[in-house]
Formats: sequence, C-alpha cells, structure tokens
Amino acid sequence: MASQPPALDILVREPDGFSVWSGPPYPTGSAPPVRLPKTACSATYFSSDGSRLLATVASASATVYDCRTLSVVRSFELPGLLAAALSPAGTFLQTFQKSSSPQEKNVTVWHVDTATALYQHYQKNMSKATWPMVQFSADESVACRMMTNEIQFFEPKDFTKGFVYKLRMPGIAAMQLASAPGSHVAGFVPEAKGVPASVQIFSCDKDAQGQAVARRSFFRCSTVQFHWNKGSTGLLVVAQADVDKTNQSYYGETKLNYLTTDRAFEGIVPLIMPARATIFNKKCNPLLELGEGPYNTIRWNPKGRWFGNLPGDMAFWDYSEKKLVGKTKAECSVTSEWSPDGRHFMTATTAPRLQIDNGIKIFDHNGSLQFKKMFEKLYQADWKPEAPEKFSDIADLTISLGSIKIEETKKQAQGSKSAQPSSKAPANIAAKPTAYRPPHSKNSADVQDKLFGGLASTGGEMSKNALRNKKRREKQKEKKAAEGSGASADDN
Repeated sequence: MASQPPALDILVREPDGFSVWSGPPYPTGSAPPVRLPKTACSATYFSSDGSRLLATVASASATVYDCRTLSVVRSFELPGLLAAALSPAGTFLQTFQKSSSPQEKNVTVWHVDTATALYQHYQKNMSKATWPMVQFSADESVACRMMTNEIQFFEPKDFTKGFVYKLRMPGIAAMQLASAPGSHVAGFVPEAKGVPASVQIFSCDKDAQGQAVARRSFFRCSTVQFHWNKGSTGLLVVAQADVDKTNQSYYGETKLNYLTTDRAFEGIVPLIMPARATIFNKKCNPLLELGEGPYNTIRWNPKGRWFGNLPGDMAFWDYSEKKLVGKTKAECSVTSEWSPDGRHFMTATTAPRLQIDNGIKIFDHNGSLQFKKMFEKLYQADWKPEAPEKFSDIADLTISLGSIKIEETKKQAQGSKSAQPSSKAPANIAAKPTAYRPPHSKNSADVQDKLFGGLASTGGEMSKNALRNKKRREKQKEKKAAEGSGASADDN
C-alpha cells in the first residue's frame, strides 16, 4: 500500500510573530487552517529537509520546533544572539553571539536534542557570505568551515575532536560545500597584485585533495555566488565586480561561469539580458528559448515544470513537452516558489522591500488563482520543505504551444515604422517592435547564432557601437591587406 504524501505547510511571519498554516487546497471562501498560532519571534527558518523549524528572538533565545507535531524540541537562552542556523536535517544548531574578547568563544555548534555544546570557537565578525560558519552536507556526513588560507573539515559524529584535516587554499575569501552529496567543496580567491581571481573545486576526500579537480580564473571580480547542482557534479559561479570598467553597465559587471567536477566544461555561460530567457543543458548547449521577455525570474517546478516571470505577468510551461500550461498576473511579487508537490505556486509581496500591498497569492500549477490574502505588513511566506519524491506526478493538463500565445502586456502605438510590412509576417500585420538589448549584446548575427545555436532571432539594426566596431575591423583588415601587398612588391 502506497504511503500517504506529507501535508503541505506554510510559514507566515508578520511584525508581531509567526504562524504556521496548513497548505492548500482550501475550500472556496475559507481561511487556511492554522496549525501553530502566532508566536513572537525576530526570524524563522526551516531546516533543509523540513523536519524542524527554528525561531529566534534577537539577543535573547532560539527555539527549535518539530515540524510534524509543531511542539518545542528545545529552547536555548542565548544573551547577545546575533545569528542562528539549523543543519540540513535539524540535528545541529549553530549560533553566533556578541563577544567582548577573543578569549570568549562566541560561535557554538549545539546538539539540538541534548542541548550540548559540541564545538566552540571565536569569530570576530560575520557576514551573509560567511554565515553559517560551519557548512554541512545534506545528510550531515560532511562538515567544514573556512579559516585564514584554509578549509577545515570536521567529523560530525564527534565534534569534540576539533577539525580532523584541512585543505590549504591561500587567500581564500569564500567557500561552498556541495550538498547532495557532500563530495566536493568550492573556494574563491580574489584577484591580487595582478594575479587573476580564481574558483577551484576540490574533493572532500582527504586522500584525494592533492590538486583541484576543476579551476576557473578571471579578472574584474570582487565577489562570487556559488550554486551547486543536485548530484554535486556541476557548479554555477556568479562572478561580480562593483565597477564595470568597460562602461557597459551602471550596476557593475556580472558573469556566469560553469564548472563540472569531471572537467567536461569550464567556461562562461552565454547570457543576453533582459531580452530573452534560454534553458541550457549541462554542456551549456541551448535546449529551449522563451523568446522576447524580459524574464525577471524562472522557477523550476520540483515535478519538472517551470515558471517564467515577466514584469507582473506569469507564464507556466511544461518543459519536457515544450508546452504552455497557463498564464496569469502577480504584480509586485518579492518572493515566488513552487510547493514541494509541484501543484501550487505561491507569490508574496513582503516588507521591507515593499511597504504597501503586502500579501500572499497561491496559484495552481496551470496559473489559476486559488487563494489570496492581504496583510498590513508581511515579512516572510515560505513553504515547508519536503522531498519531491514523496509526492505523485501531476496529471498532464497542458495546452499546445502552437494554439495559444502570451498576450503582449502593452500595445504599441502604430507609427510610420510599425505600418511597414515585416518580412517574417503577413503584410496586413504590423511588425513587432524589436526588444531592447544592452549595447554590449548587439554585436552581430554571428554572435547571436553562437549563443543560441541558431534559435535566436536576429531582427533589428546594428547598434551604433556595433557598427563602429564593424567599420574599425574592416579598416584594420584593409590596412593589413595593404601592408601585405606592399611587402610582396618589395620582395619582387
């Protein structure tokens, strides 16, 4: 007999505390059942596997709940508490407290069930990039932390041993342990004294850490974001610089790199934003292009479908069938995420990002609005994590892409240009305006073809910069040809 899938839960946090709701579906016109009444807190977090919930009160305490019963597992009184984090399975609690001196150890790894302090050390400060200090794999079999010029590894079953081995990495400024499985770790070394920045991937196996299994170097990079895939075989690296020295972006420079642990691919992932969204395979070959955007957000459904978000517009697609499932609107969404069973999609407008029109909307998997609730102020709305494998597949309710089109959000006024017939459309239909592309992405049809494997349209005239560069290249070719002809004449 097949086991019953777990129930969906939603965490909602307001200024005066958090509560836990039962998830959808809800009867029409009814409010969600409340599993845990509103409780005072400063912040709340689920463990990665959804088994436990952490609620903290700033400078005072941390409380861990069992998500199945929502009863308190353990409460910790922690004066001067600044940050806290649960390990992926909720076995360990990590806390950071104010410290008056290096002799006062302010970072502690606790065993939640016994409230035992397993490991402590002093840390002068912490940031979003370095917290939590100790990182765990999904099964909590591997644990490590970054220290000056090295990564230190622990035995999670016995933290009292301290670190059991270390990986030297001079100049390391950020790291990320692969989660499922915890087989590899990535480290970032910023550029210094003319030496380019680098990202290196090492095995977590003590006997196989002699050299990096993958490496990528680049200039103009001050910070990075790491994103491991499930299976720990590939790593996306978002390399960022505060200042774009090419003067192509006011917001600095960002590049997306991809590395694989088998070295099958190490390079840049081609991007053209904000005009298009393209899905690539693990070898960075384009699989599907959505066409004109801009697409601000894409969310993968745990059951294989995914969601593209235009400014206020949402399109739901079945990726495997290349079919549009549905479309709707969710203006001013700050957060958006699929439910673990893949049947519902929740968007939330939250403070402090937006101070008005705070609220939650829940849609079914084809984009139909199922529930809406407004708040005077809302800080957080999250699904309780669950493994997608615990839920059955979704019945196919798809509409052929060829029979439906996403409506344009704005009607373009007809002008002299739009009145001209398009070479790709009947003469009685106005030509569609070309989507905006940043200057540095308007190079040529050849570049577009390389990036999208022939899938991208190349409509529109060349930009002034591209035209100028083309003329300069042509002049250089003519100059070289003339120099070559002169040299031949001299030889004769």
